[in-house]
Amino acid sequence: MARIKDGFVLREVAGQAVVIATGEASEGFHGMVKLNGTGKRIWQGLTEGRTDDDIARDLAQEYGVSPERAAADVREFVGQVREAGFLAS
Repeated sequence: MARIKDGFVLREVAGQAVVIATGEASEGFHGMVKLNGTGKRIWQGLTEGRTDDDIARDLAQEYGVSPERAAADVREFVGQVREAGFLAS
């Protein structure tokens, strides 16, 4: 199960969901990452410690997409945040 590292937080800035680094995490990451609605929901699921399957199931229901499409979106997002270094080991 993937989990967001401590120090990366989701905030609303001017109506837009963004991820920023705080504390020690801000020493290695400067800036912010803008998330769309799907990205925001996946990020929230990861910070809550939910499994990829649970997050995908919620997305499929919320957005009316197939479970396969939702699972693919979750896999892609998790891969991107892993590559960016936002996930705990």
